Amino acid sequence: MRLRAISVVVLAAALLFGIGATIGRPAPAPAPSVTESPRPASPLAAAIGRHQERLRAVPGDWATWAALGEAYLEQARISADPAYYPKAEGALRRSLEVRPDGNEPALAGLGALANARHDFAGAERFARQALDVNQWSATAHGVLADALTQLGRPAEATAAVQRMLDLRPGLSSYTRGSYDLEQHGRRTEAVQLMERALASATEPADVAFCHQHLAALAWAAGDTATATRHVTLGIRVYPETPGLWQLKARIDTAGGDLDAALADLERVVARTPTVDALLDQARLLRFAGRDPGPSLVLAQAAHQLFTANGGTDDLGAAALALELGRPAQAAALAAQEWQRRPFAEVADVLSWSLLQAGRPAEALPYARQASALGQVDATLAYHYGMVALAAGDPDLARVQLRLALALNPKFSPVDAPIAARTLDSLSPSLSPLQGS
Repeated sequence: MRLRAISVVVLAAALLFGIGATIGRPAPAPAPSVTESPRPASPLAAAIGRHQERLRAVPGDWATWAALGEAYLEQARISADPAYYPKAEGALRRSLEVRPDGNEPALAGLGALANARHDFAGAERFARQALDVNQWSATAHGVLADALTQLGRPAEATAAVQRMLDLRPGLSSYTRGSYDLEQHGRRTEAVQLMERALASATEPADVAFCHQHLAALAWAAGDTATATRHVTLGIRVYPETPGLWQLKARIDTAGGDLDAALADLERVVARTPTVDALLDQARLLRFAGRDPGPSLVLAQAAHQLFTANGGTDDLGAAALALELGRPAQAAALAAQEWQRRPFAEVADVLSWSLLQAGRPAEALPYARQASALGQVDATLAYHYGMVALAAGDPDLARVQLRLALALNPKFSPVDAPIAARTLDSLSPSLSPLQGS
């Protein structure tokens, strides 16, 4: 399959989509253990158990150490629990100790772990080391694509995904391709490729993952009916998927059912209290006239846990600072993140933080950067429009605010009404003759 026929990048599964952290005790970086007894509740847990049993019998099996590390990393993705990161690292590094040369699976696994921890430069290094060992590794090309995307090198990322598709068309490459198409504003093709990913998915968690992103693509286009259908199907298949409930909360909010939306988010944070989910909860509580304080306290704890398990996330810290009413701090944190990874999402948070800090002229170039690849998103367009207006460009503001509302008139219960009022204030009033 040729990506160049439909264009294309990442999703290292949901690890790059703000995995956040689970509230709880930070796990120390332990020596890898094979004596734990995972809950035999899923194929993944069963696989972990099999790997552990094999390593008890053959502790020098470097390939199984690598497979165990990859399984822990997948468990972190599904559970949004960064406590699995040190376990994954311990197993992968043990694999390298047993076989230091020619160990492509362990190197690729360490690259995927680095991506999950938001160490994208490190992920690129590990991926290239893996490809030095085996240039035909589709997994390593996927890890490389994920890293290059976040490092702001989209052409190289697309080439890496193309190579992955050439080598191993399937769920991982299709989801990466869909995300790349979305980043370039090619939503119809992104949906087509994600539908292909859905057709290739077999595990319930993977099926739900594909429904989640199809729902997100539909929601971004203002197609609430399609988004609702995919959310319903995904929850039916694998109700433990947090992102589906977060999307359901947005849909319920747009429909005016705040109680249902708050219940959706409560379900998410009770199971996987990530920074992203807790900030969603805090915003909705504030909109509903309730105290967001407890959610913000937990979000700070979640961020601390992510970093305690080896993660780096100044972008999450910036989002927290904004919600806490500290825009100058948010701008400094987002600028710091931008130095590490000049990615569209970072540019958007940086521009918005600068605007809130009263620095619209500085914000405008970053608002442009956020949309440079062509991604079409109502929130990006709204932020761009408000920044442009504050920077003295009402014509650009009008274009962007119209775009935001045309894409999804209910993209936010707070921001969409502001966009509509602002756009109305920018529209020249008609004289009686003009209106006749």
